[in-house]
Amino acid sequence: MAVKKPTMEQLKKIAEGFNLNLTDEDLSSFQEMMKAPLESYNRLNQLVEPSLPVKYPRTPGYRPSIEENPYNAWYRKTSVQGKSTGKLAGKTVVLKDNISLAGVPMMNGSAILEGFVPDEDATIVTRILDAGGEIVGKAVCEDLCLSGGSHTSATGPVLNPHDLTRSTGGSSSGCAALVAAGEVDMAIGGDQGGSIRMPSSWSGLYGLKPTYGLVPYTGIFPIEQTIDHTGPIARTVEDVALLLEVLAGDDGLDPRQSGLEVKRYTDSLVGNAEGIKVGIVTEGFGWDGLSEEDVDHLVRQAAYSLEDSGAAVKEVSIPMHRDGVHIWNGIGIEGLTSLMVKENGMGTNWKGHYSTKLLDAYGKARKTRADEYSETVKMTMLLGQYMQDQYNGKYYAIAQNVARKLKQAYDNALQEFDVLIMPTTPMKATKIPSSDASREEIVTRALETIYNTAPFNITGHPAISVPCAKSEGLPVGMMIVGRHGEDDIVLRAAHAFQSIHETVTVSIL
Repeated sequence: MAVKKPTMEQLKKIAEGFNLNLTDEDLSSFQEMMKAPLESYNRLNQLVEPSLPVKYPRTPGYRPSIEENPYNAWYRKTSVQGKSTGKLAGKTVVLKDNISLAGVPMMNGSAILEGFVPDEDATIVTRILDAGGEIVGKAVCEDLCLSGGSHTSATGPVLNPHDLTRSTGGSSSGCAALVAAGEVDMAIGGDQGGSIRMPSSWSGLYGLKPTYGLVPYTGIFPIEQTIDHTGPIARTVEDVALLLEVLAGDDGLDPRQSGLEVKRYTDSLVGNAEGIKVGIVTEGFGWDGLSEEDVDHLVRQAAYSLEDSGAAVKEVSIPMHRDGVHIWNGIGIEGLTSLMVKENGMGTNWKGHYSTKLLDAYGKARKTRADEYSETVKMTMLLGQYMQDQYNGKYYAIAQNVARKLKQAYDNALQEFDVLIMPTTPMKATKIPSSDASREEIVTRALETIYNTAPFNITGHPAISVPCAKSEGLPVGMMIVGRHGEDDIVLRAAHAFQSIHETVTVSIL
């Protein structure tokens, strides 16, 4: 299909958008000069793009009935069998529905993308299948992954298996519900503000946000390149470590990656915390209007219990932790408005693999169906564009610069301590807003959970949520954070806790 020459009216509108004062004669002159470069675009139409491999057969699967989907956590069920042998042989894996699985519909929680079917497998899909895992479907996620609650997906709220009136947490909401319910062994979530760790916390699971860039994001719908992470959710540390071994490593196609060393993470699970120095971050507790006393108490108690496994535990103050959420807002709000919304999820100015079919489908849909975005997405994009228009990206730039100071604050503490601990979320699972809830309640329930998790998306430190207790019948999550590239130490500390507290596992199995 030939690329069309812009009309005079189209050029006039573009010129006005750039504050250019051009006459019709000027525009006509530019229009004529565009003929030569437009031929380059027509030539690009004739060239064949390299594509991500699709190595194993599969079917489109199906959307299960209510009876087969009691938590509304499945988006699609299917079965993609990998190799017969490998580290994941016998394991079932569900993918968050922002991950491309060729031939299987992908909605990313949003009506905007309804009906889209990718033609490629994300890098991590191929790695799972090559390792013998079976991918059994796609899990519901929040609308464009922009919610810490489980109530914004276009397919309806995801219910917490521990209490059907409560949120599972988001945005990897379906992943957490399916793992907690025992319907799958493992899940792959995404995490830009805590979206692996928050649902793991509220669902009683282990969920790891790996070091930034350790796991390739290629073939996954992004939010903002500097905070995008993907990683494992499971019922045991052993399964988290095993899945990370399969996922980790550069693929040469993701600009987020920088050659981090890949380790045998399962070897780090020695059942004790001998020699590990643990710092309990005081600023992670007592968030005014958010923190629940039982959560704070139980997480502190759990952290000190690591002394029984050989760890040295004491409190540490990192005052700048309280600024983390503000820095995240400065980066996340404008960054996602630019990349995820205006630039169709892919943007420009980076080398790697672009998911052409996905960005084209989303770009066309958002121009005609924008009213169907969730309230969370609408509020964020309105504010993000306002900040760009009014302040020219100044505050995004400030936030990215200050983010280096935040990273240094944690790194300074991690010179004394091997890991840092705080509650994953300040509160236990909240009630799912009713169908007639106000916009204010919907947005509040979506964004109030990220205060402890979001700072580590900015800084890229590895962080895992560990189920450490139950209160009022609901799981409580403890977050363990480590140095860049030391995901193995984070997993070792989590496994030490798991080993001495087998009785606190809070899966509903």
